[in-house]
Amino acid sequence: MSEKFTTALITGATGDIGKAITKVFVRNGFTKIAISGIEWDILQEMVKEYALQGCELFPLESNLMQSGAAEQLFQSAEQALGGVDVLVNNAGITKDNLILRMSDSDWESVLRVNLDACFRLCRAASIAMIAQRKGRIINMASVVAYMGNMGQANYCATKAGLVGMSKALAQEVAARNVTVNCVAPGFIDSAMTKNLPEKVKERLLAITPMKRMGTPDEVAEVVGFLASEASSYITGSTIHVNGGLYLL
Repeated sequence: MSEKFTTALITGATGDIGKAITKVFVRNGFTKIAISGIEWDILQEMVKEYALQGCELFPLESNLMQSGAAEQLFQSAEQALGGVDVLVNNAGITKDNLILRMSDSDWESVLRVNLDACFRLCRAASIAMIAQRKGRIINMASVVAYMGNMGQANYCATKAGLVGMSKALAQEVAARNVTVNCVAPGFIDSAMTKNLPEKVKERLLAITPMKRMGTPDEVAEVVGFLASEASSYITGSTIHVNGGLYLL
């Protein structure tokens, strides 16, 4: 059973991948999109950018580090959009360090944004989507959920947790025409990788069969597919966008 989806909530919309996802959704015919993030100026710029393209963007400033922010964000999106057809959990942070030097604060803050807030948004979306008997939930995982990465124990834990949570949730909501999937990017040319030391970039490129970083657009196209009718029989899956860096 396929459905046409027209409304979406995209978290982390002000980042490179979030902007690319928004662009794909507008192109694919979404008419109302709630975009959230902590950078209000960028959200406002995005609203202006798409004002004449047949899609209304609703900027929602939200800091998912704060208690109750996830629930409030989804409620605000429902009110703005008149219902949420698609949820994209794209917001995420890093606080890298070797585990023997990692503070409790760095561990907890990454879990709070990357996993706890995602759980709460998934819970709110599931309740709404079960009631409307349709929906798509797309969670942004990472290649490091599968291969690990030195200095990112907290980040790896959250992304692996997202994959496991998504598999469980997919089974719980499938009978109501709601799908839950993950996208796991490899190393993408974005703000998150721009500050990597050159030696680290060279090492990553050396072990990536395609010998280049991916682009935000390449990730966004996969998210767009999972938010379309074409993916109606895919749930509980993770689509890897990593240039062959990690092969299952």
